[in-house]
Amino acid sequence: MNSVIENLLETRKYLIDEIKSLTHEEFNRKPGSDQWSVAEVCHHLVILETRTAMLIQHLVKQPDHKKVEPKPIHLATDRSKKFNAPESVQPSGEPFEIKQMLEMLTDARDGLMKVLESIEDQNVLMEISAAHPVFGELPLSQWVELIGLHEQRHIEQIEEIKQFVL
Repeated sequence: MNSVIENLLETRKYLIDEIKSLTHEEFNRKPGSDQWSVAEVCHHLVILETRTAMLIQHLVKQPDHKKVEPKPIHLATDRSKKFNAPESVQPSGEPFEIKQMLEMLTDARDGLMKVLESIEDQNVLMEISAAHPVFGELPLSQWVELIGLHEQRHIEQIEEIKQFVL
């Protein structure tokens, strides 16, 4: 799990570097009417990370555990495969200040880390599974790993958006 945590930290640092120099207008400008702005991509990441932390916190307290085999989740970084975000993790569409979003990203990550740190036996994350909208049943350990992979995917999207809005 340590390498997964290191990846989460490294990926988040890269994300912050990508967005911190944008102006308010650049941050909130959509490259097209049916595309997300950088702010919306970041809001999506905040919502997803917060909901994942809540899911993990809830499931580790459940007495019945369903164990499943890990799946090849690295496909999440393949942007040639398009996925529609479930409605529950879609951004609100409202504009955001960069400083506000940086705080939201920090709060979401802090929340996830507190949940993970509260789990006495980290092996339980491999013993419990939950249905993922793209990959099906995944061990919670892979849900955590997916946060970083998902963020990497969206960093590439942000890099593309920036080509249109800068």
